[in-house]
Amino acid sequence: MKRLIFLTLAFAVGLCVKAQTVDTLLNIYSVNPIDFSVRVPDGNYRVTVTLGSKKRAAQTVVRAESRRHYTDVITTKKGKYQILSFVVNKHEPQIDAANRVKLKTRELTYKNWDDALNLQFCGPAPAVQRIIIEPDTAATTVFLCGNSTVVDQEKEPWASWGQMITRWFTPDVVIANYAESGLSATTFLAQLRLDKILTQLRSGDYVICEFGHNDEKEHKAGDGAWYSYSRNLKIFVDRVRAKGGHIIFVTPTARRFFEADQRTLRNTHGDYPEAMRTVARREQVPVIELNGMTTAFYEALGFEGSKRALVHYPANTFADQPEPLADNTHFNPYGAWEVAKMIVMGLKQMHCPLADHLRADWQDFDPSHPDNPDAFIWYPSGNTNLTKPDGN
Repeated sequence: MKRLIFLTLAFAVGLCVKAQTVDTLLNIYSVNPIDFSVRVPDGNYRVTVTLGSKKRAAQTVVRAESRRHYTDVITTKKGKYQILSFVVNKHEPQIDAANRVKLKTRELTYKNWDDALNLQFCGPAPAVQRIIIEPDTAATTVFLCGNSTVVDQEKEPWASWGQMITRWFTPDVVIANYAESGLSATTFLAQLRLDKILTQLRSGDYVICEFGHNDEKEHKAGDGAWYSYSRNLKIFVDRVRAKGGHIIFVTPTARRFFEADQRTLRNTHGDYPEAMRTVARREQVPVIELNGMTTAFYEALGFEGSKRALVHYPANTFADQPEPLADNTHFNPYGAWEVAKMIVMGLKQMHCPLADHLRADWQDFDPSHPDNPDAFIWYPSGNTNLTKPDGN
C-alpha cells in the first residue's frame, strides 16, 4: 500500500518506513541545498522526483547519499515541472547477526553507510515538488571496490570517479560504492567489504575493482605486486564468480608526477598495473586501462593545467584555509568527472553490456582531448572538509 506524506519543510526531513513505496509531496524551494532522508532497509530504490516550483523559476541539481551525482542543472520555468527517475543503492554496515563491515572512524558519519536513503537538491535555485521512492529489483547493480580515487567523497573539494559515473546510466543500472580512502585489496577484504557485497550481489551483477595506490605501500613478508596483490585479486575473481557475478579490473589511476621535462608523466605504480593485467589474462577478466588513460589526460592538460583536475587551490580559496592545497593524487569534481568518463569509455571499448544503458546525452570521450576545465560547472553540496583523504 502506498504511503502518502505531505511535508512543507525547507530543511532535512527524516522518515522511517519499511520496504514500501514512499510518496512525498514537498513543494520546497530554497537558495540553499535541500536535504531529504528516509530510513529504509538495504537495497536498490527507484527514485522519481518532480522538480520545479509554482512560485518561481528553478535550477536544480540532484545528488544522493555521499554526493553521488545524478543530474546536471535542470532548469524549470515558474509553474513548470520536470519529472525524472534514477535508482539509488542504500547499504549499511551490518552483514548478518554476527558481522559488520569494519568502517573507519571517518566513515561513521558518512551518508553512504547510515540507515537511510539520502537525497540532496542543490544548485543555483533548487526546487522539488514531489519525491516517490520504490524498491527496485530489476536494475543491474555495479559494486565498486577501491580506494580514495573511487570512493564517494563525503565533502568538498574532494571527489572521485565512483560518485560521478552515476550521472551516465539509465535506471536500468545502479551503482553501489563500497570503496574507501586508504584501502588496499588486503584491507578491503579484511574489513569484510567484499563479504557485505556478496550478501547483496545477484547473478548477473558486476563488481569493478581498482586497487594499487595503497597496495604498493605494504611491505610485510609476502607483500608485493606478484604475491599478495595478485593473490588478493584472484580472491575477488573467485568469490564474485561463485555468486554468479561479473568482475572487471581497473588499473590504478596515475599520480600527477611529471618527469623533469614537465611534459612526460612518470609511472609511480611499479609492477602493480602489470600484475593486475597478468591476473586478468590468466583468469580472463576484462581490464579498463585507467592508468594509461589518466596518464594521457594529465599530459594533455600539461604540467600546470593538470593541477586543475586535482585538489590544487591557493590559500584562502575556502574558509579557514591559510595554506595552499597541493594534492597530486586526489581529484576535485572536474577531475573526477573526466575520470568517470574514462571508465565509461573503458566499458564501451570492452563491449560490456553495461554500456548499452547509457543516457541519451552521452558523448564518447578521448582523454588525450579533455574537456575544458573552464567550461565545467560544479555546484557545491554545502559541506567542506580540507583534511586530506587517507592514502596517496
